[in-house]
Amino acid sequence: GIWYNLVMVLLLHIIIAISSIGIATVTYFRPTIKRLGVSYGFIVATVASGTALLIMNPSNIVHTCLSGLFYVTVVSIVTIATHVRARRMGTLPVARDE
Repeated sequence: GIWYNLVMVLLLHIIIAISSIGIATVTYFRPTIKRLGVSYGFIVATVASGTALLIMNPSNIVHTCLSGLFYVTVVSIVTIATHVRARRMGTLPVARDE
């Protein structure tokens, strides 16, 4: 039923979010373009699964939105810092204006 689906999406959401934090951390210390892409993908997947949860069970909208905003802020800051750090280290190509 609906509760089974809700629990499954919640479990998937938690796994994706924890994996996202893990990949963002690994990427910070060992940056590559591929890892950065994966990190951005996990951010999108976490927001998407969170949105699905919110649609399925909108009763905790304020708590859900605040938690989601905190997560996106922290992981985005780490991922952007990784981009900056990697460019300074010279491990990522710098985009050229053409």
